[in-house]
Amino acid sequence: MKKNILIVLISCCLFAGCSNTKKTTTAMADSSTLAGTWELNYISGLRIAFDGLYPNKKPTITFDVVGNRVSGNTSCNNFTGSLKADGNKISFTDPMALTRMMCMDGNGENVFLETIKKINTWSVTDGNTLNLIMGDIAMMRFTKK
Repeated sequence: MKKNILIVLISCCLFAGCSNTKKTTTAMADSSTLAGTWELNYISGLRIAFDGLYPNKKPTITFDVVGNRVSGNTSCNNFTGSLKADGNKISFTDPMALTRMMCMDGNGENVFLETIKKINTWSVTDGNTLNLIMGDIAMMRFTKK
């Protein structure tokens, strides 16, 4: 009887230990890990090569978590707006100010702006990769600059 109770207790401890290891990314989802400038290195859903979309300059995004601001460059135009982040939830649906220079690099800017509107969560992995996620799909991936 004591042997069975001991086995049950050990099993419970093992299961509890395993369930905590999966929380590393979401536990890191406080907005201070967003702070700084990130450069786009992947965008989902396109049949055009990434380098074809952004041949001269990759888009960047900068988070000012203290001032609740977001800004960046679409590869052609600059943008700025308010940061709406709560835990790992994030929204880029509020209107942002955007410069309107003529872009000669094709459709990359439009793809960036349309994709970022769909984002609703984020995560940072390995301290230097920002994933912007729609549902459970990583739509955009950035590297810390």
